[in-house]
Amino acid sequence: MSPLPSEPEYDLYLFVAGSSATSLAAQRNIQAICSEHLSGRYSLQVVDAQQHPARAVAEELLGLPCLIKKRPGLVRRLVGDLSDRPRVLKALGLLA
Repeated sequence: MSPLPSEPEYDLYLFVAGSSATSLAAQRNIQAICSEHLSGRYSLQVVDAQQHPARAVAEELLGLPCLIKKRPGLVRRLVGDLSDRPRVLKALGLLA
């Protein structure tokens, strides 16, 4: 009998602009979503675009804060404070 496939690992990057109110809200929102829906199945890297401008340029960001889901599946990008939960869950592939 072959082992069951493990659940997908989510590779997430949140690009923020320092400690602005919108950036802090985006961090709180994505951390809450991850702990509720992806517990133990994700890695989340928060990158301050002001401290790492080369990474922000390399990712061709359209705005900040910006969540990038690199895996599983297609790369997805969301700009904003991530307060629209259904939209975030859909982008992460957690809602149909």
